[in-house]
Amino acid sequence: MSSREITQAAAGTGTVPAGSVRLDHVTHRYGRGGEAFTAVGPVDLTVPDGEFLVLVGASGCGKSTLLRLIAGFEQPTQGSVLVSGGRPRPGETAGVVFQTPRLFPWRTVRGNIDVALRYAGVDRAQWPRRRAELLARVGLEGTENRRTWEISGGQQQRVAIARALAAENPLLLLDEPFAALDALTRERLQEDVRRVADLTGRTTVFVTHSADEAVFLGSRIVVLTRSPGTVALDLPITLPRGDVDAEGLRGSQEFAELRAEVAHAVKAAAAA
Repeated sequence: MSSREITQAAAGTGTVPAGSVRLDHVTHRYGRGGEAFTAVGPVDLTVPDGEFLVLVGASGCGKSTLLRLIAGFEQPTQGSVLVSGGRPRPGETAGVVFQTPRLFPWRTVRGNIDVALRYAGVDRAQWPRRRAELLARVGLEGTENRRTWEISGGQQQRVAIARALAAENPLLLLDEPFAALDALTRERLQEDVRRVADLTGRTTVFVTHSADEAVFLGSRIVVLTRSPGTVALDLPITLPRGDVDAEGLRGSQEFAELRAEVAHAVKAAAAA
């Protein structure tokens, strides 16, 4: 069943799955008058709950703009954005991970997680258990008393991911979170995020420039044209998920073919 058919079926029952995302003829512009320019759109896109959607394209194609619209940080100039059937609310609709960790440097790892738990409304008596669960989920057991400058860049980004998961909302948004990391750390964190998404079942929207990263992470890939960004390719990814051999997956023929298809689409969309 296509994503559009899933949305129509849900509408027919009067229910909208938690974590589902719907962009209906969305266009977004910046500036006014003669200085105005269209960053993205029109875009029609439906993301069923539990899907791992990767937005990929050249710089300036509107990937991050779409993510901000889904998060509710901005409102579309035209069209509508719905998350779980309602308008997105900043800080409530989704957990968001940015290109840089944006941690509080004066707090420990535990302090950074506790801030997220407090804003998520978690009962204070539950903080130790929830904190331990979150740190274990991102592979950071035993680091809670360390300062942010005492851990690596990759570990800092894991703290940011754990913090984004604290609210247990059904949607996770990630804006090129591994762009500044070395290749080995990037691959390890890709594996972490893929595993966390599969374990939690959260709808995930991930922004990247990398065809390799897109194919490894996504259950679906959308390639955007150059600005104003529109959908150039909407590709389901049929690679196995769950407990898989990451190295074997990256080395498979199917992975190589999908990566080549996405890379070609990105280049063609940027040149069009």
